[in-house]
Amino acid sequence: MKKFTYTITDPSGIHARPAGVLVKAIKPFASTCTITKGEKTVDLRKLMQLMGMGIKCGDTVEIKVEGTDEAEAAAYIENFLKENF
Repeated sequence: MKKFTYTITDPSGIHARPAGVLVKAIKPFASTCTITKGEKTVDLRKLMQLMGMGIKCGDTVEIKVEGTDEAEAAAYIENFLKENF
């Protein structure tokens, strides 16, 4: 299992367009990808659940990736977050 934390720096937080791109981009990965904020954890492949978390600028989230291609998936997600959020 790979996991890392990331603090959202985008003034809009996790918003629709880049979140949709992220969800589509990680679909080919076989690993299970989740995001946690506080007590709430959702699957990163579920756009509506991700948007429902209400992640704002300054919030710290934890990403967990587990599976056969976890290293690739975790690196991709971390890079995507840095570039977009």
